Amino acid sequence: MTVSVDQVTQHLVAAAVPHVPFDGWGVETFKAAASDAGIGLDAARAACPRGATDLAIAYHQMGDAAMAKALAEADLAGMRFRDKVAEAVRLRLSVIDDKEVVRRGSTLFALPHMAPDGAKLIWGTADAIWTALGDTSEDVNWYTKRATLSAVYGSVVLFWLGDETDGHHATDAFIDRRIDNVMQFERVKSATRDNPALRPLTTLMDRLTAGIKAPQTATRDDLPGVWRTHKSS
Repeated sequence: MTVSVDQVTQHLVAAAVPHVPFDGWGVETFKAAASDAGIGLDAARAACPRGATDLAIAYHQMGDAAMAKALAEADLAGMRFRDKVAEAVRLRLSVIDDKEVVRRGSTLFALPHMAPDGAKLIWGTADAIWTALGDTSEDVNWYTKRATLSAVYGSVVLFWLGDETDGHHATDAFIDRRIDNVMQFERVKSATRDNPALRPLTTLMDRLTAGIKAPQTATRDDLPGVWRTHKSS
C-alpha cells in the first residue's frame, strides 16, 4: 500500500501534538512524533524537510480544513453576513483541542525568520473563511477582504490565548467587537463612494486598482515543469 506525503505528514502531526505542550514545535518533538508514528526519521524528513516547522504548518492547515468542513455543515440560514463571518472565526477556534499547542505555534511563528510563514498561515485562514462563505470577488476586494480578516483573526487568537473566562465568553464578545469594527469600515467605504464630493478620488482609486485581479486557482498546463497529458483522438 502506497502512503502519500500528505498521509505521512498527517500521521506525524497527530503523533506530535501530545509532545508540543512540553517540547514545543522543535527537534525533540519531531523525533518523538516519528518514533510514535512508527515512521523512520529519513522518511519523516523526506515528508517534512523543515522538521517540526512543517508539522506546525500542517497542523494549522488541518485546522483550516476542519473549520471549512464544520462551516459547510453549519446552519447559517437567516444569519446576517457579519454573523456568518463571526461564526466562522468561532468554528476555527472550536476545532482546536489544546490551546497550548497553538500557543507554542504562536511562539514559533513570532520569531523574525518565521514571521513570513506565520503571516501566510493567517492569510490562509482568512482565505479559507471567505472561500467557504462563497466570496466571488475578482478584483482588489479579494485582497482587502482577506487582509482585513487576517488582522481580525490574528488579534482574536492572541486574545483567546489569554482568555480564562468560562466558555471563552470574553473571546465571543471580542469577536463581535472586531467584526463590528470591520463592518463599520465597510460602511465608511460605501459612504465615501456615495459622496459626490469624494467621487473623483474614488474614481481615481478605481482606475489605479483596475488591473489588480484575484489569483487564478485553476492549474495551468502550459508552464515549465508541468506535464501535459494529451488525449488520443
